[in-house]
Amino acid sequence: MSIFGSIMGKIFGHKADAPAPEPAEAEAAPAAAPAPAADATPVDVGAVLSEMASMKGGGGNYQTSIVDLLKLLDLDSSLDARKQLADELDVHAGEPGTAEQNIALHQAVMAKLAENGGVVPDSLRGG
Repeated sequence: MSIFGSIMGKIFGHKADAPAPEPAEAEAAPAAAPAPAADATPVDVGAVLSEMASMKGGGGNYQTSIVDLLKLLDLDSSLDARKQLADELDVHAGEPGTAEQNIALHQAVMAKLAENGGVVPDSLRGG
């Protein structure tokens, strides 16, 4: 699995059992293909990350740091992993491992999460 795929899995899968209204909607319209309805339910990325951080005693500076974000998600935050993530997301700002690239990576991850159905607050988008 790609690193970004792992990020999505950790964030989007974290709240998979939380939405109580979803089964009621599926019962009301059983022939309306419940699977797409589940996919259409937006995931509040900020809330998920905040909850994960509170369960881990803070989560560092995951709001702006790609390293802290990866650590919060229990993913590899090494330079090699970040280089791979940069390749996946086509991020070529600064040299690998520099603050410039790490900031650009964090912003690209948040933008990609939003593209894939995540509700990402401005506070996590940077810029």
